[in-house]
Amino acid sequence: MAEETPDNIVEERAAGGDDPTESAEAGAAAAGETAPADAEAAPAEPAAATPPGQTRRERLDARREARRPAARGPLTPEERDAERRARRAETAKQRRAYRAKLKQRRAAARTANPPVEPPKAAEHGPGRPRVRQGVVTSAKGDKTITVKIDVTRRHRRYHKILRSTLKLYAHDERNAANEGDTVRVVESRPMSRSKRWRLTEVLERAK
Repeated sequence: MAEETPDNIVEERAAGGDDPTESAEAGAAAAGETAPADAEAAPAEPAAATPPGQTRRERLDARREARRPAARGPLTPEERDAERRARRAETAKQRRAYRAKLKQRRAAARTANPPVEPPKAAEHGPGRPRVRQGVVTSAKGDKTITVKIDVTRRHRRYHKILRSTLKLYAHDERNAANEGDTVRVVESRPMSRSKRWRLTEVLERAK
């Protein structure tokens, strides 16, 4: 490997090698030619979000203080009462307007959808009386029978079949039902401490 001497370096530069000085000058010239165009094309830097030396929290606090109403001196009882009455009057005005709108809305809904009259009940009470069918288990009392009703239903959550028995005391005006008969009873007014049902029909006689 040949040693680099000053003579060799001069010969290489003369042969067409890159001169560091010339390269630096050429780069500076190129940069100088394109610098104005780049400066014009580049957007201006955005302004600082907060003034120098002030944080965002301080700026928000300053805005809040500017929006806050000016401090007032101590009020007399009469002035406080007048302010309270004014606030109450404004609230009452808004409430009346809201209720008037609700009233108009409900009236329009009633006009569009007229209510359906419920069917008249065959007997006393707000609705139709309940009707049950069961088997007479006892007819020993005068004008009173005991009716057993078997109820079968499915549990809501577990879907298991649940069976239970109800015992009703029904009024039999003519003592028409006998033990073992299948009868139909209807709900009625209280006729004694335990009787709340009335016999309407004997469906099947006991064999």
